[in-house]
Amino acid sequence: MQEHYQGLGHIAVHTRDMDGSIAFYEKIGGSLFRRDAVSTPDGEKQLALVSFGGFLLELIQSPVPVPMGEGNIPHFAVYVDDVDAAAAAIQAAGVDTFLKPEKTVLPKTFGGLENRFFTGPSGEQIELLHML
Repeated sequence: MQEHYQGLGHIAVHTRDMDGSIAFYEKIGGSLFRRDAVSTPDGEKQLALVSFGGFLLELIQSPVPVPMGEGNIPHFAVYVDDVDAAAAAIQAAGVDTFLKPEKTVLPKTFGGLENRFFTGPSGEQIELLHML
C-alpha cells in the first residue's frame, strides 16, 4: 500500500471569510496558488489553495455555517498515484471506513482531481487525492 503514497497533498482549514484568510496567509509569507468553487445542495462552497511553509493549505468557506472551535481542520490529504488502487490496498488491510463506495471525480476543480475519503480511529478524515 505504501507504494501508492506520494506525499502530503494539503491540510484543509475551514474559514468564515475567504478573502480575509487569503490576505492573512499572504501577509505571513504564503501565496495564493489556485482559487475555485464547488456547487453543493446548500450553495457554492468557496475553495482556495494557498502555498505556505512548503505545503498547501486548502481554505474552505462553506455556504452554510460550520462549527468553528479549536482545531477547525476537517481533513488532511495524501497524494496517491491511483485512488482506486490505494483504496483497495487500504481495504485489503482491513480498513473499511470510506465515506462513499466510489471515488469522486471533479474534472474542473483545481484543474481536475479525483479523491476518496475515509476515517481514522478518532474520526479524522483522510483524503486520498490524485490531481488530473
